Amino acid sequence: MAGPVVAAAVIFPAGFVDSRINDSKCLDARRREELVPVITGAASGWAVAESSESEIDAINILQATLRAMERAVASLQATPDYVLVDGSIMPGVLVPGEAVIGGDGRVACIAAASILAKVHRDRLMLAHHERWPVYGFSRNKGYGTAAHLAALEEHGPCPIHRRSFRRIVTRLAPHPF
Repeated sequence: MAGPVVAAAVIFPAGFVDSRINDSKCLDARRREELVPVITGAASGWAVAESSESEIDAINILQATLRAMERAVASLQATPDYVLVDGSIMPGVLVPGEAVIGGDGRVACIAAASILAKVHRDRLMLAHHERWPVYGFSRNKGYGTAAHLAALEEHGPCPIHRRSFRRIVTRLAPHPF
């Protein structure tokens, strides 16, 4: 409901294996943070990219996610030979590739990218919490928890809330930040 959508891309050398790298949703925050230097140290290329809240509002969350993926791949230090992405839709990248449903739990480079993206977004939301603590971004990371929805009812949306999301549109007028 708040903050940018974040995507990452990771290129591992052929044969790379590390059993600690898994879908970011299966790891706690401390473990994800610990794995960032492991991933960035082992990768032959990695990048993180965003699509802003206003971009999400303008083109929808799916298209913004695909754009963030495209930006991450385009920002890699090396051009990949083949791109594997998590999900069912391939973004418009200039190299061959395929979408892998459940890829973040099956493919090391996708899992690693999910970790980098999640850590990057969590850090952004912690910074946003410092500016707008009433929304509890340090706890909810921008997701629609009961406490976050209650804060929206009381204070209205702040500048990083996604205005196109129904739960935001139906809340009170924007807070004068």
